[in-house]
Amino acid sequence: MAENVQHAIAQKKDEPAGANEWEPKIIGFLCNWCSYAGADLCGVSRYQYPTNVRAVRVMCSTRISPHIVLELFTAGADGILVGGCHLNDCHYITGNFYTEKRLRLMKKLLEDAGIEPQRLRLEWVSASEGEKFSKIVTEFTEQVKKLGPSKVKKDAALKTRASAADGASQTFRLRALVGKELGLEKTGNVYGQKLDQTELEKLIDAATKDEFERSLILELSKQKARSVKELGQIMDVPTDKVLRHIVVLRQKNMIAMEHPDGLTPTYKAIEIGGEQ
Repeated sequence: MAENVQHAIAQKKDEPAGANEWEPKIIGFLCNWCSYAGADLCGVSRYQYPTNVRAVRVMCSTRISPHIVLELFTAGADGILVGGCHLNDCHYITGNFYTEKRLRLMKKLLEDAGIEPQRLRLEWVSASEGEKFSKIVTEFTEQVKKLGPSKVKKDAALKTRASAADGASQTFRLRALVGKELGLEKTGNVYGQKLDQTELEKLIDAATKDEFERSLILELSKQKARSVKELGQIMDVPTDKVLRHIVVLRQKNMIAMEHPDGLTPTYKAIEIGGEQ
């Protein structure tokens, strides 16, 4: 799916525009049962809206993983719109509730990476809301235009952070937390204890920050071996925290100590089969 969408981004880039006019590249993931049908009704009803959105039909909005979204932002997408059924009206009963939780994680990772979270938007559009779809696309396109072109492809440091956010989204810890979040709120843990939503979000935010920083350490140390001090300066993170992350990464056999440069040890990400 990601390869097809990246091709759509490339096609959008090649389309002619005005001499000094920039047009954003926006991907729209629309659920088959509601939002895609709403988009279809919008066209049949001849409602006008910008042509910046490249629609990708999915069976349910919950099929859109954080990895797909962050990979597309890393590839240079200017904005991503996710459309699904209204809450309590999902064809798969609870799918869009999980979507809502995932979108919150995605926005947090975008913020940690230095990408405006406003470039990602979630909307509920039913099959009968063609006019609403038109208004949402128009409004979101204008919002992305105000933010300007994505700087990811032109800014090496930002691209590294975007790749780190993508890597963090794929960690077992975050996937498990977000996958269990709705159940912990609604039905509780194995002891039947329901967790407070605010406290649970704080826990997930802290875990997200940790996983992003560890992923960023790996991205930076893939480029070359770096010391704890150097990593801390680049990441703007205290060296003692960087060292704690490195201890965890070494326990997982994801990073190794290189021969010390003088008395200062450096660390290099362990790459397996050509990939970290």
